[in-house]
Amino acid sequence: MDVVRPRVGVSGCLLGSPVRYNGGHSRCRFLTDELARYVSWEPVCPEMEIGLGAPRPMVRLLSDGRLAAKDGTADHSGAVAELTGRTAPSWEELDGFVFKARSPSCGLFGVPRYSAGLPGERTDGQPVDHRGRGAFAAALTDARPDLPVEEEGRLNDPVLREHFVERIFAHARLRELLAGGWRAGDLVAFHSRHKLQIMAHEPEAYRESGRIVARAGTAPREETALAYRRVFTRALGVRPSRGRHVNALQHVFSLLTARLNGPRRHDLVETIGEFEAGRVPLSLPVALLRHHALGEELPYVVGQTYLDPYPQELGLRHRL
Repeated sequence: MDVVRPRVGVSGCLLGSPVRYNGGHSRCRFLTDELARYVSWEPVCPEMEIGLGAPRPMVRLLSDGRLAAKDGTADHSGAVAELTGRTAPSWEELDGFVFKARSPSCGLFGVPRYSAGLPGERTDGQPVDHRGRGAFAAALTDARPDLPVEEEGRLNDPVLREHFVERIFAHARLRELLAGGWRAGDLVAFHSRHKLQIMAHEPEAYRESGRIVARAGTAPREETALAYRRVFTRALGVRPSRGRHVNALQHVFSLLTARLNGPRRHDLVETIGEFEAGRVPLSLPVALLRHHALGEELPYVVGQTYLDPYPQELGLRHRL
């Protein structure tokens, strides 16, 4: 199927730009050597954008969310707010964002927060907690709660990596649809291709999105788009369990079974069972189902995004 190229924001240091506080970078090879072939990067370094330069004095996140110089000589919160207002319109065109972990401007999770002088806070120069979110990351995620986001360190986890990549490609396909002069039939076709993918993530969203699509010809166009986007992105935000994958695989099998002889049906049932037991990766039953769908010339099955959610060359379904 045609692959839409996602537009993905990224902390500039992760692409190898020497923009860190020490003049270095934090190049992430998965992003630069693998994913870069299939996405369009939108790099940004918030600290460079507000004029701090590289190298630069270290900054820290305060307990009230402000970004300030480590030595207490400057408060950069106003500059971050100005940057947020200036760049926010472009965030609507993004399909995802990869942030630098633990950065006081870009970290998503566990960023150390230091005393802002609030009552009861420690004053010995140590963090008051490690529950912060970087100032820029917080602004972006507050403005775009539906946007797929991750930190580069978490992308070393194969489950989180596959889920993030699947989400950005799904988001890009939906963005392309809704950006054009779509009609009810276009939404029906889009939903038809994504049915099993949605089901694998959240069965209730599968039913809810179906009801939205059924009303697409009579409900206001903009209302339909907003409702479908909300349910679609919510569904894809849920990581599918092995059991839900098995359910989706069995649905594909049910669409094929009338065309297959006994040995081929048995082979597919056995392979799905081996995946369910954790003895083979998801890529094996998916490849077999796709092979039989192509051989039997079943375009509805071949076109299911569940079988091809992102470029196969990324090899993200090969893990056990």
